[in-house]
Amino acid sequence: MKVLLTGATGFVGRGMLALLCAEPGVGVRIAVRRLPDELPGGIECVHIEGLSASQCWEEAVRGIDVVIHAAARVHVMDERAADPLTEFRAVNVEATRELARQAVAVGVKRFVYVSSIKVNGEETEPGQPYRADSVANPQDPYGQSKLEAEQMLFALAEETGLEVVVVRPPLVYGPGVKANFASLMGALQRRLPLPFAAIDNRRSLVARDNLVDLLLLCARHPAAAGRVFLASDGQDLSTAQLCRELSEALGVHPRLLPVPALALRTLGLLSGRSQQVQRLLGSLQVDISSTRQVLDWQPPVPVKQAIRETAQWYRERRGQ
Repeated sequence: MKVLLTGATGFVGRGMLALLCAEPGVGVRIAVRRLPDELPGGIECVHIEGLSASQCWEEAVRGIDVVIHAAARVHVMDERAADPLTEFRAVNVEATRELARQAVAVGVKRFVYVSSIKVNGEETEPGQPYRADSVANPQDPYGQSKLEAEQMLFALAEETGLEVVVVRPPLVYGPGVKANFASLMGALQRRLPLPFAAIDNRRSLVARDNLVDLLLLCARHPAAAGRVFLASDGQDLSTAQLCRELSEALGVHPRLLPVPALALRTLGLLSGRSQQVQRLLGSLQVDISSTRQVLDWQPPVPVKQAIRETAQWYRERRGQ
């Protein structure tokens, strides 16, 4: 099997590349704007100008069996574009369409698309997780662009016979993680008081090693074609539980304060950080029973182990 991987220098892409390189019988080609500092031996590398509708993918897709498309314009908290939806569509929809069309033209059989649980929405009611067949309800331009990309790919599949597989992960973590997850580890490491002891929400997460294992299976499994799969570790945590698990792995005792959720939401509203606060207080659960059943898949890395490995990386990075 010959695989083209996009986004190989990103957080998920780096994990995917490492797994592909370790897999017997898999040839790997990556398409990147900048060469990585280190590249495993035997990897083909094709330079691209970027993710746009004008990009020529001919060299990248020639001789490829499966495309794993992990490159994207990702969700950011401090969005500065005047028209974010147009910017997201240009990369996540139009550039993806061009890649898929050129892939079909040279005989690529399967296209695995890394989407997002934001296609489903931002929050779930307690005990009502998102399912693979849940109605899509994106709440921001990023989620909307991912939904439109999925719809475009399935329409192209009907026209051409391309085998499209969509995977929607929630928050992905693991060694190398940045943004809010890394910030939370930093706060816990410094033993800052955090107001989450009374928060009884449930959040689905997915370790990068679990996600890339699923993506590789989706590249191969005959039953994956034409399906949408949700990804998670299979064990949901409250924000308080996550803080305790991370603290244990970091070797510190958490300082969690029992502040009522209503008070935190009010503070979030007054400070203009309602969305950030809600992500810590609200629930977002995904049901991966369909993923398990159709693909006979189980997340290979337990939550405790994945958190421990992430915390170990963080401690080593900090020299502790």
